[in-house]
Formats: sequence, C-alpha cells, structure tokens
Amino acid sequence: MSETGTGPSSPAGQPGPDAIPQMTGWQVYKRLIAYILPYLGIMGISFLGYLIFAATTPATAAWLGWTIDQVAVQNLDARIISPILCVLIVMFRGLGGFLGHYALEHVANHVVHKLRCQIVDQLLAVPVRYYDQNSIGRLVSKVTYDVAQIKGAATNAITVIMREGLTVIGLLLYLFWVNWRLSLVFLLVAPCVAFVVHLATTRYRRYSRQMQDSMGDVTQITNESIKGQRVIRTFNAGRYVSNRFGAASEKNRRQNMKMVATESTATPLIQLLVSVAMAILIWFALSPELLASSTPGELVSFLTVAGMLAKPIRQLSGVNAVIQRGISAATSIFDLVDTPAETDTGTHETARAQGQIAFTEVGFAYQDDEPVLQNINLQVAPGTTVALVGRSGSGKSTLVSLLPRFYEYSSGDIRLDGVSLPDYRLANLREQIAIVTQDVVLFEGSVADNIAYGIADTVTAEQIQRAADNAHVTEFVAQLPLGFDAQVGDGGTLLSGGQRQRLAIARAFLKDAPVLILDEATSALDTESEQHIQQALNELMRGRTTFVIAHRLSTIENADLILVMDKGRIVESGTHAELLALDQHYARLHRLQFAESSLTPTGGDETQTSAE
Repeated sequence: MSETGTGPSSPAGQPGPDAIPQMTGWQVYKRLIAYILPYLGIMGISFLGYLIFAATTPATAAWLGWTIDQVAVQNLDARIISPILCVLIVMFRGLGGFLGHYALEHVANHVVHKLRCQIVDQLLAVPVRYYDQNSIGRLVSKVTYDVAQIKGAATNAITVIMREGLTVIGLLLYLFWVNWRLSLVFLLVAPCVAFVVHLATTRYRRYSRQMQDSMGDVTQITNESIKGQRVIRTFNAGRYVSNRFGAASEKNRRQNMKMVATESTATPLIQLLVSVAMAILIWFALSPELLASSTPGELVSFLTVAGMLAKPIRQLSGVNAVIQRGISAATSIFDLVDTPAETDTGTHETARAQGQIAFTEVGFAYQDDEPVLQNINLQVAPGTTVALVGRSGSGKSTLVSLLPRFYEYSSGDIRLDGVSLPDYRLANLREQIAIVTQDVVLFEGSVADNIAYGIADTVTAEQIQRAADNAHVTEFVAQLPLGFDAQVGDGGTLLSGGQRQRLAIARAFLKDAPVLILDEATSALDTESEQHIQQALNELMRGRTTFVIAHRLSTIENADLILVMDKGRIVESGTHAELLALDQHYARLHRLQFAESSLTPTGGDETQTSAE
C-alpha cells in the first residue's frame, strides 16, 4: 500500500535504529560466544584436536634434534625409532587437525543456521514500519554477506587462534624449557606488537562497517535491476543502472582495499618486530658459551623452534581483520535482532468476528511528521460495504492498514465487535481479515500453493478448487499443462497481470474472513475479465464487512457507504445518490470521470488518474 510507505526514518512510538545502544566489540563477541555455549562439548573436541596439532610442532623440532644427536653418536637403533617417530608425529598432526577443523565447522555451521533463522524470524516479527526504514538490499545483505562474515570470524578466526595460538604457546614453552633466559627476548617486543594490533583494530572496525554499507547498496541495486529489468529495457536505462551499480561496486572495492592496505601494513610490521626478536635470539644462541654447552641436536632444535614461530605469529597477526569484520557484521545483525517486535499483548480471541467496526477520533502520524489521519469517526455495521475514494495521499490505504494493525494508530480507538484492536491476539485479529491489494504478491510454487498460501495444511483440494472456481481461476488453469500444479514463477512472472490478480482473489475466497479489504482489486484486469471478477467479488463481499479502495467510481456505486477522503480527513460520506445530491467533492470527481469515460470508449485505466 503505497500511501503507507512515505514515513520518515523512525516511527512514532517505536525506537528507531539509532535508539539501540551501540555495543563495544568485546560485548558483541561475548554475545556471539553465547551462541556457541550449547556446543561446548564439541568445542572441547576441537580444542583437543588443535592441542594435539600444536604439540606436534615442537615435537617435530625435538625429533629433528634427537635424530641429529643419534647420527652424531652413530646409534643404529635410531634407524628404526626415528622413522617411526616421524610417521607418528605426522599421523597425530593430521588427526589433531581433522578433529579441530571438523568439530569447529560443525559448531560454526550450526551457529550460522541459527542466526539465519533468527534473522528471518525477526524480519517476520518487526513492525511494517521497519521495512519503510530499510531497503530490501540491506536486509538481504544481512542474511548473506553479514552472516558469511560472522562464519569467517567463528571458523577461520577461531581456527587460527586455537591452532596457531596453541602452536606459539607450545613453541615458546619449548624455548623456555631449553633456555628460559634467552627466550625472554620475545617478551621485549610484546608491547610493540600490542600497540600495532590496537591501531589496526580501530581501522578494521571502521572499514568493515563501510564495507557492509556499500555491500548493501550493491545488493539493493542488483535486486532492483532483476525485478525491474523490463522497465529498464523499456526506458533504455541500462547504462544508467550499470553506472549506478559500478559506482556502488567501486565504493565497495575501495573499502576492501583500505582493509587490505591496513592488513598488509600491520602484518609485515608485526613480522618485522618478531624477526628482530628472533635475530637477537639467534645472535645469543650462537654465542661461544651456548655453543660450548649444547649438543648439535639441541642447537638445531632451538633454532628450528625459533624459526617455526614466524609462521603462526604471522597468521595470528592477520586474523584480527577477520575478527573485526565478523564483529562489525554481528553488530549489524544484532541491531536487527534487538529491534522491538510488533506489539502483541492482547489476549482476546474469537472464532469468527461479526464484522462490526468502529473508528473513534482515530489519528495517525509518523514520528515528527504531519498527521496522515485526523479525527476519523466511523461506524460500520456487520456486512456493510464501505468504499473509500479520494486523491492519492489522502489516507485511504493508511486507514485500512490500521485494521490488521500493520501500523498502530496514534490516538483514538478502533474496535472490532466492541473490542479494541490491541486487545486482540494479533494472529487472531488477522485471521478475521482478508486483503486483496493492487500489487499482487505471489510466491514461488504452484497455483494451488499460492491459493492456499499459509493454510495448505488445513484445507482440502476441493476447497481450493471451489475458491478457484469463484475467482475464475479455473478458466486459465485448465489451459496450463500441469493445471493447479503449474508453477507461477518468481513473483508470478509466468502469469499475466490479470491471472495474478485472480489468484489473489481466490486466496481471499479460501480464507473466508469476515472482514475484507479490496485495494483496487480489479486494477490489473481487462474489461471482460473485470466483469467476471466483479461478479465474483460481489459474491465474496456478501455477508462480509468490506472496505473497497477504488479510483474508478463506477465500481463502487452500489456501496452501502462511500467515504470521500482528503488530507487525512473524511470530508464527505453517504451513498452514491446522496453524495451526488450534495454536489461537492464526490460529485465533482464523478463528473470528471464521466466526461473522460465519454471521450475514452474503452473506459480504460486513463480514468484512474482523475480520481486520484
């Protein structure tokens, strides 16, 4: 409903995105760790695996030194023991690596699955206004790009931290065991390394947020390009779209390169500091005093372990970028997860409402915006057909959007069968309302799936058939090779506009709700189809409280009550004859459309604009 989508960035009575307290990186990471807590046992297996893996690194150096010493003393037994030790070390290294990686991936994929489901559940729970504030591309990006970044932080980063971190600890312990005084050299560079990591972390966080924003733009333009490809071709806007996409992609590329530049600077700098420490260590290790008191094997082992420290430290220094991308992505996701869901504190339920609706001094406004609806007073008896007419932006769609509580009214009260709408359990309230809008929404699947969308488990094939007959869907379904099992395509692209509209009407027939909202329900139909559908709609409206939004006044002349809206107010109300007799707003619209229809033999959509 287009008239409801014009609100500002933050709705009245609801906290906007900026109202959610910003968490620090450590707070975000602790919150991510909470998702891992149910899998502590498997994480323990992963830790054990990487502990075994890490132990094999100093074991390799020790084996090499022992082998050299045995060769020096010509110990023939080493010909058997040394090869066996070599194979055992590699076997344990492979086993440890497998256990660590597989167990961690198991946990990470479960966490990603849980996050994705939580995101989708939250997207279905947040108020409709949330979609007014956020583009589809950015929301899709949360499920795809942001979750992928979190997986990187939950798998690649933790893998490196556990595997390489334990390896570094193991190597340092070996060095300290061999010569603890000499090994203290490494502690001298620790403050310098910490300072470099701190500077890099600040930049990583900033660039990661910018990368997410630019990726959202890329996703948004891609979605628009795919959905609007016919319009793009019609208006020869391919170059314009290509330039927009190129600019968004270029912005994302620049942010990525900033991240790469920071990483490419920080990692070599840390390596340089470590290499300086290693150089000092080697200089001392080759001193005459140490050479005189050590065997060749011990010296080789010591230098080998010192050399082995470079690789794990290099990998540890690079993992910070992955962690910060994950934290930034998690912050974006938690902002969505923390968004308050729709208010659903009502407890009242009814099996089937009678359909009596009362508006009392109802007002509605977006935050810091002009009122969209003002002083709406309306009494609707069960089974009454109410038509709403007026120019675009007068508040017609907004008014009917308050009934299923897509938006919460700011003042006054709306009652269904004498019960205030917020007192109803939200799901039960919406069970009482069926909606057919101008913009038909179909889902990928079969014709039958779309007719019985959401209630397929509770209806029979005969009920679906009956609803299709009433909505004149059977006429075109009979011509499809697979009948009701025929696929409608993404968004119903395999069907014509009129066929999609009929499916939406069949969906309303099947729901059989006591309150019906028709928002230009016949707008996509040709004249012949419209006549058939109008008959079906008349049957559907019988015995139901119906709100009809119409631009063509000829379609609502038989309504029990016609409301003329202007600037969010009801300026006229009455039957068709009564409003013509008043000779004011409605009569003026009627004369204008009558004049245009006289000039337009087909009575086509040209008349729609005059009623707006």
